Amino acid sequence: MASGKGGGRIVALDLLRGLAVTGMIIVVSPGSWSEVYAPLAHAPWHGWTPADLVFPTFLFCVGMAVGLSIPRLTPADRTSAAFWIKVARRTALLILLGLLLNALPKFDFSHLRLPGILQRIGLCYALGVAICVLAAPRAGGRLKFSFAAVTGAAVVLLAVYWALLAFAPVPGFGAGRLDSHGSLPAFVDRAVLTVPHLWKHGTTPGVGVTYDPEGLLSTLPAAVNVLVGAIAAALLARGGASRIALALLSAALIAGGLLLDGVMPINKSIWTPSFALLSSGLSMAALFVLDLLAEVKPALKLAAPLTIFGGNAILAFMLSQLLGIFGSMPLLPGGHSAQGLTYDLALRVIADPKAASLACAFAVLAFILAILIPLHRRGIHLRL
Repeated sequence: MASGKGGGRIVALDLLRGLAVTGMIIVVSPGSWSEVYAPLAHAPWHGWTPADLVFPTFLFCVGMAVGLSIPRLTPADRTSAAFWIKVARRTALLILLGLLLNALPKFDFSHLRLPGILQRIGLCYALGVAICVLAAPRAGGRLKFSFAAVTGAAVVLLAVYWALLAFAPVPGFGAGRLDSHGSLPAFVDRAVLTVPHLWKHGTTPGVGVTYDPEGLLSTLPAAVNVLVGAIAAALLARGGASRIALALLSAALIAGGLLLDGVMPINKSIWTPSFALLSSGLSMAALFVLDLLAEVKPALKLAAPLTIFGGNAILAFMLSQLLGIFGSMPLLPGGHSAQGLTYDLALRVIADPKAASLACAFAVLAFILAILIPLHRRGIHLRL
């Protein structure tokens, strides 16, 4: 397997990133939110669905990019102000873009949601880079990825977060609460960010808005998905029996997440340690399959759309968000929205409401792909 630009492992990364973006677009672009197949809807609280794996897979891909970059850095980069300014700039741009999307279309800053997907990506990216770069030992004139240090950091993050969830007393609720109202992550978000700046759908029945699924404290375990992605990339870069190691590690992570579910329930909304392990393991398993696929030319041709989405993942995400925001607004004659009109048209052809709703999501996917194809052919990719 080639490891350089255009080699199997870089292609596998684009395929996995493209798969994550494709899944995200399908999940957030139904014709009707009330007509969605169960696997494409997030788990109400504890538990998980395929939809819950989309975001952690994208974080895993962010980590892969970080892991692949470490051997290209020199010891001087680690102490270079220019390098850290670049990291800070990328982090800030992701956060600002996320806030911009949250502000659309009304720019009501008194109720602006502060957390978000891009904001979490930015924070997890910054933490992942800091851990991987600062822990990397010298190897001649370059840095060398440290499996031990990065693995140790991931274990510490999960252990600390577990201890906080299980033992930190939450004022008015006590310790060990894992519900949407009394859990520590929910309390921290209400206390620090305040309720008007949380996700409007993060509600507890009878109470109102109480949490944000991309909140502050749960960003710590989400960063573990980035670190596991970096470990996976470094494993693949070793060559030899890397695929076997990748398969074994993915199985161990999946088993660990499922076994811990009985002690600390799998939950994406507060990103429990069991969810971090399970989602990381499943992302790694998908990478294993796609790494094999990357060497099969006929299959790779069929997967070309994934490569296109993966090469312009941030732009594809932003387009889907913009279409979701403005497509749901009653901007068409008669007070219709583009989303509603598309769904009505789909129902005329497809009798099953859920199938019609899914068809609308695929239409959005095809529309975004049509925008990305000419950019991909010209080598134009949005890089932050």
